Amino acid sequence: MKPTYQPNAEFDLSLTRVVDVPKALVWRAWTDPDLLKPWFCPLPWITIDCEIDLRPGGAFRTTMQSPEGESFHNEGCYLEITAGEKLVWTNTLLAGYRPSVIATTCGSDDVGFPFTAMVELADHPDGTRYTATVIHADTAGRDTHARMGFNDGWGKALDQLVAMIKAGS
Repeated sequence: MKPTYQPNAEFDLSLTRVVDVPKALVWRAWTDPDLLKPWFCPLPWITIDCEIDLRPGGAFRTTMQSPEGESFHNEGCYLEITAGEKLVWTNTLLAGYRPSVIATTCGSDDVGFPFTAMVELADHPDGTRYTATVIHADTAGRDTHARMGFNDGWGKALDQLVAMIKAGS
């Protein structure tokens, strides 16, 4: 299965990698709050709380903590779920499709942007083809997210997810 969305380089950021762990375990790490917390944000940041209501219109909430101990709450709404293959959520809606006010990100008053995120998983002879795409409203949001370290951050989080699976969690 190829990714269903073709990123637009003007507005989107995307990361595709093949990881040597089973797709079912990657899916589980994305959909079980207790499994998501250990890997979801790149260390030394940590995820201290997570709520997953895995259905269209359901909540996807996380609270991240900075190395200095500050907490940052993130809230979104699932838009699409294809079991074992695809998750789509946005920060522009809250649970129940209620419009949200875009909160600042990671404690910076100038960093807050609307986005829709998509994770697509496919079987691969070497494990799982993993594609994460973040769709932004404009180039300013894309550029802000890129400066925040999208590729490094999402890549490091994926490395942490794979390491957790291999450790048997």
